[in-house]
Amino acid sequence: MVPQSEGSEMAEVLVFHHGQGLTAGVRAFAGRLQRAGHTVHVPDLFEGRTFGSLEEGMRHVADIGWGTVVARGAAAVEGLPAELVHLGFSLGVLPAQKLAQTRPGARGALLLEACVPVAEFGDGWPGDVPVQVHGMDADPYFAGEGDVDAARALVQAAADAELFLYPGDRHLFTDSSLPSYDEAATGQVTERVLHFLDRVE
Repeated sequence: MVPQSEGSEMAEVLVFHHGQGLTAGVRAFAGRLQRAGHTVHVPDLFEGRTFGSLEEGMRHVADIGWGTVVARGAAAVEGLPAELVHLGFSLGVLPAQKLAQTRPGARGALLLEACVPVAEFGDGWPGDVPVQVHGMDADPYFAGEGDVDAARALVQAAADAELFLYPGDRHLFTDSSLPSYDEAATGQVTERVLHFLDRVE
């Protein structure tokens, strides 16, 4: 995706897809941000492949290696300015969070449906990088595998951090192309994300 307009002072956002690949739903969410005037980049960490289920997608990740996913995320910033907001959906939180923590100049991080312990990528969260984490309170991945605990620890440790929990047990609930989509919750996520981007632009 390209900038909405030349010379815009809106936020510049790097969006990383989830474990089923760069789906139409991920593109649609990125499109909402672009229509709001932000510059949006949506790299494809799977090199064109998408998967019909999360299980298939995660088998692909196991085949290529978690390190490959993170490395492809790091490569996606080549040629882009330092002043990015890094947004990740589930699996995409890995490169998004790493870049927000370790690449100087980051303007913010938006972590959707996943959160990694801060110690995974360094000694602490940068004091000048605001962050939001979004997830469902009964999602077996986000709530059941420790991500929500990592998010709560991040909120306690970071200078500017928010955790938003939504009622439900769906994973990938923000992807309008999947059966797990929750329109009402995604509307709330989108509103909060756009407010965040307006604040950090």
